[in-house]
Amino acid sequence: MSAIKLLSPRLANQIAAGEVVERPASVLKELVENALDAGAGNIDVEVEQGGVKLIRVRDNGAGIGEDDLPLALSRHATSKISSLEDLEAVASLGFRGEALASISSVSRLALTSRTEQQQAASRVEVEGREMEARISPAAHPVGTTVEVRDLFFNTPARRKFLRTEKTEFNHLEECLRRQALGRFDTGFTLRHNQKVVQNLRPAASQLDRERRIGALCGQKFIDNAVVIDAEATGLRLWGWVALPTFSRSQADLQYFFVNNRVIRDRLVAHAVRQAYRDVLYNNRHPAFVLYLEVDPATVDVNVHPTKHEVRFRDGRLVHDFIFRTLHKALADVRPDDHFRGALAQSEVGAGGMPQAAQDVAGHQAPVAGSSPFSGQVPPPAQKTWEARDQMAFYQSLNQGGGVDTPSPAAVTESVTGVPPMPASSGGWSSAPAAAPAHLEAAPTTPSMDGDQPPLGYAIAQLHGIYILAQSHQGMIVVDMHAAHERITYERMKLALAAQDLKSQPLLVPLSLAVSQKEAALAETHGDELQRLGLLIERIGPETVAVRQVPALLRGADTEQLVRDVLADLIEHGQSDRVEAVTHELLGTMACHGSVRANRQLTIPEMNALLRDMEATERSGQCNHGRPTWTLVTLSELDKLFLRGR
Repeated sequence: MSAIKLLSPRLANQIAAGEVVERPASVLKELVENALDAGAGNIDVEVEQGGVKLIRVRDNGAGIGEDDLPLALSRHATSKISSLEDLEAVASLGFRGEALASISSVSRLALTSRTEQQQAASRVEVEGREMEARISPAAHPVGTTVEVRDLFFNTPARRKFLRTEKTEFNHLEECLRRQALGRFDTGFTLRHNQKVVQNLRPAASQLDRERRIGALCGQKFIDNAVVIDAEATGLRLWGWVALPTFSRSQADLQYFFVNNRVIRDRLVAHAVRQAYRDVLYNNRHPAFVLYLEVDPATVDVNVHPTKHEVRFRDGRLVHDFIFRTLHKALADVRPDDHFRGALAQSEVGAGGMPQAAQDVAGHQAPVAGSSPFSGQVPPPAQKTWEARDQMAFYQSLNQGGGVDTPSPAAVTESVTGVPPMPASSGGWSSAPAAAPAHLEAAPTTPSMDGDQPPLGYAIAQLHGIYILAQSHQGMIVVDMHAAHERITYERMKLALAAQDLKSQPLLVPLSLAVSQKEAALAETHGDELQRLGLLIERIGPETVAVRQVPALLRGADTEQLVRDVLADLIEHGQSDRVEAVTHELLGTMACHGSVRANRQLTIPEMNALLRDMEATERSGQCNHGRPTWTLVTLSELDKLFLRGR
């Protein structure tokens, strides 16, 4: 008797169901994807008891013909692909033809459908025991309804692993949220135990899309998000990325779609983390809803049974495109982008204007000599004073003044070959200089009438730590050390990028024992490593010699650096480890070289710092990811004093 036996169809389907049907949310995912592939414009989902008792999905798609109904429940039967060429360029969400057969093997399934050409609908019913399809006539509009009852009724062991009704429904809701984010052109309705939970209309315009995202991801996300849309080399990336100030304690608000298919991919996750590296606080996670459009022939979706993972033909190109797009979008964020989120969340008084602003609007601007505090109010400021104050501010920082800061020449020397920062445009001055005499007469309180910078104008300094500024939006509080740290850090990076990374030969080459794969990578990527300042030679099957390292990192742990770089090459095909370590060192130098607490600044100096913040990339966070400024709106101040009630 043969020891190898052909499995029965029922057993084979249940084995397949173990991969496809993990919980009720897995069933919903497969059914909704089938509805979307059928061209549905509206999808209604009804569940009971967290999906264990009932999952009903109804759509207005193309439907299934009566002759195809029994075949639709068979394994490896599908209308979506028919040849190897179709499999290599899958454009639909489903393509394996396993879902319905797997679901029907562990539940009581009924499918009712009608095509536009049919006069009447047909219904097919299958139970997990014998897998025999029973067909009968039915009444149904054009489209399909799939009912899945008593999930895992014939596999008690699987049912024991299900969680509580609330937990399972949360997974169902998350599943539908992903599908709704992936297809704005389709309307979705979700009911749980006869109660409507979600009712989403098709979103055609940009405003409707943002409303849907606000309903699914929270209005705070959309208020604090930056819209991106970039296209290059056959790739298009668009969507919404949250400002760094809207970071999360866990990665629960990250949605990435490839050709409308939600995926989880290490390559994508690494590119996003790399883009946010300079602006996120420790152990915080970014939030985003992003869509990547590529040629289906350049991405393999037949990688995982649940189709959550993909493989790109040119992963490095995709990684670089995502990273550079997000990196530029975050670098271009300015205070105005932060204001949009802050103002959207604040409540305003009557007529859309805070009470304090109404009071101000109801009075004329004060005239000279009318202030009860200073005895005089300076005339409106001239725009020409800002550049002069910037130069004087940075010159004054180098005079000592109780600030423990290295001179720019010392910083430049420590970077090894980086030229000194220019003194123009508010940069460092390499030698101390007295403030120009004309600054003595510079106005200290610019007029609030007309146009004004995003961060407004400084009015005071609090405890030698914070700068208080006034703008049309309200009061802005700036951490002067954190803000100056970011400005200094960004200028150091620009100076370093202006020339090639200098290498320094090691007096005694460092010999490292590595694997054959790592040694081969070091050999094949020799030119790339040398551009990073590393000269690594293979001197044996499992031995490499490090002969040169970046001069800026001469004091770092060379062995650990090289091993980390090789590990990155294995996992991602490239490495930014040298750049990361270099920037970490520059960040430390910028931290020590920035204005410290208890340093008393003049009003012109404070305004100079505010103007530099507005012109500096990523100025909303310091090098460690902490915020550099915050806005207290007039509405929030009104609440504190119960104004307008």
